[in-house]
Amino acid sequence: MRRSLLLSILLLTLLLPATSWAQAVGGLIVGKLVGTDGAPLENISVSLKKAGTGVNTTTDGSFKLKADAGTHLLHISGLGYVTQETSVEVVAGKTTTLPTITLLINKHELAEVKIMEQRGLNQRPASISKMPIAPLDLPQAAVTVDRQVLEQQQVLRLSDALANVSGLYVTSTTGGTQEELGSRGFAYGSNNTFKNGVRFNNGVMPEASSLERMEVLKGSAAILYGNVAAGGVLNLVTKKPQFERGGSVGLRVGSFGFWKPIVDVYGAVGNSDKVAFRLNGTFEKANSFRDNVESDRVYVNPSLLFELTPKTTLVVEGDYLRDNRTPDYGIGAIDYQIQESRTRFLNVDGAKNATSQTSTTATLSSRLNDAWQIRGVAGFQGYTNEQQSASRPVASFAPATYGDLTRGLQRSETQENYFLAQLDLTGKFRTGFLEHTLLLGADADQYQTTAIAYTNPDSKLSSNAAITAFDIINILDRSKVIAQPKERLAGFQDLVRNTYTKGNTRRAGFYAQDLLSVSEKVKVLAGLRWSYQETPSDVYYYNTFVNRNTKPAPVAGTLADNRRFDNAFSPRLGVVFLPVKTTALFASYSNSFTPNTGFDLEGKSLAPSLIDQYEIGIKNDLFKGALSANVTAYRIVNSNQSQSVLPNDPRFATSRTPSPQELAGEVTSKGWK
Repeated sequence: MRRSLLLSILLLTLLLPATSWAQAVGGLIVGKLVGTDGAPLENISVSLKKAGTGVNTTTDGSFKLKADAGTHLLHISGLGYVTQETSVEVVAGKTTTLPTITLLINKHELAEVKIMEQRGLNQRPASISKMPIAPLDLPQAAVTVDRQVLEQQQVLRLSDALANVSGLYVTSTTGGTQEELGSRGFAYGSNNTFKNGVRFNNGVMPEASSLERMEVLKGSAAILYGNVAAGGVLNLVTKKPQFERGGSVGLRVGSFGFWKPIVDVYGAVGNSDKVAFRLNGTFEKANSFRDNVESDRVYVNPSLLFELTPKTTLVVEGDYLRDNRTPDYGIGAIDYQIQESRTRFLNVDGAKNATSQTSTTATLSSRLNDAWQIRGVAGFQGYTNEQQSASRPVASFAPATYGDLTRGLQRSETQENYFLAQLDLTGKFRTGFLEHTLLLGADADQYQTTAIAYTNPDSKLSSNAAITAFDIINILDRSKVIAQPKERLAGFQDLVRNTYTKGNTRRAGFYAQDLLSVSEKVKVLAGLRWSYQETPSDVYYYNTFVNRNTKPAPVAGTLADNRRFDNAFSPRLGVVFLPVKTTALFASYSNSFTPNTGFDLEGKSLAPSLIDQYEIGIKNDLFKGALSANVTAYRIVNSNQSQSVLPNDPRFATSRTPSPQELAGEVTSKGWK
């Protein structure tokens, strides 16, 4: 009897959970929320009104919600959107898929909404990658410095923001007239520096007050941007128009006469809900702790936003910068000791560097459907520079005297027109268990450049005569009189045109890249680019050596007809493993090429340099995105490094090229950061 009772209680105990579970068996509600423009809506609340349980939509606007079998009232709400409720019938053990739900904007809600970024650096998609994916899923390091950080740090120059990006540094300043950046042993140059996705000439310091954010993609980016150096690329994103009216006015002042007023206004054009504008600009003027050094610059950045359709937008941006400043190479040091006062000016009277840069960019974006988007960019940039300055003082070739330095005069004029067209198609789809994020693109650009170099009319015809001796100074004794060169120039007005160089570089490329999500933890990035580059460069001499007062005229013919044609494939392969959602381990390989402009001993064009790059690293988001910690190790191998053939080389005497070059084997750059 007792055994039967115990057995009955045991069976009842085992069956009760199963019975309760069976009674609680329900189904799954699956759906997606989009806005009126068709874009997915993230972080919108979806809940069961009676039960009170719910979830938030993910980045693609989708949601999954468990519910008991029966009829439920689904409550959908989000800040700035009209609340909706819809009835849903849930069948036990089955998935109920709702049609896509469109939420309307609530125009009578809050007039102003301020959203603070909560995602970490590795979670914020960057336009520099050209793909709608988080940097955590990329097999290379990417860093975004947003406007909030730029404003908090009171960034005046681009170099001020480099404290936020490890491994990116200033390589030179060219007498204080520009900031040349570098990474992993490679200079960025104009090929690696972009503004709103369009290359810009970094021969002038960009204006930081107009920036919405600064994006850095470390390592190889050849598959996306073609002929770029292996160290990485930099993209500057300017502030965009907004329909909400607002603006700011600021004034920054400092020592040595520095003052900089800044204005930024934005809003809808009239009462339009289809056209918005933004206008920001600044004027800057300053002297220096160094005698005779001064600068002034003017910057204006107007832009317009057109909502052509609910799914298509057009942004047109202008950018004008005029920058005038005195080249300043410092005062030098002897035995690591600065001589006299740091205020001493070693350049000459009348030294100046005058630059103007004008650009226009049009960006058309259209969402074809929930999964596919197309983006087209067209850009133009005009750049002019006129420089007249003493060269950096060097040790004198006169009878050796301690502290003597020789100064030369240099003068040049440069003009550049740059055109770009680019088209990208991105989309997401599935093939079996694989989820794809695909990028297909094409780009074409053209550089039209002219450069005029000046020289001393009494010097011999030489391609190296653009810098000529002017005088000799002594930095230890300013009053010391030193013998001057026989053909002493009175000033910049005595320099005459020497060479006229004309270039017309044309490039084109087609690329495809796919991020395959094998699972939530494993992702593979694979891609290939084909690039074509044509680089003609003609050098003319001016016949100015007969009489210095004769108006210069081009000599018939050219010094060299430097036309070269290069094309190459640039592959890329990377693997990402995410053991947890906030940590990623990655490894990648990529290949790129850089054309060599020189000619060998036989007068033939040199083959391009081929660059292989290998990376491994780890990315971490800590404390809910408040801190990001990334470490990357890299190895970059240039298999075709070019160098000049030395004049004492026996082959030099029989060379068909005035300044021959040759490929000199491999050069390797490696490190970690």
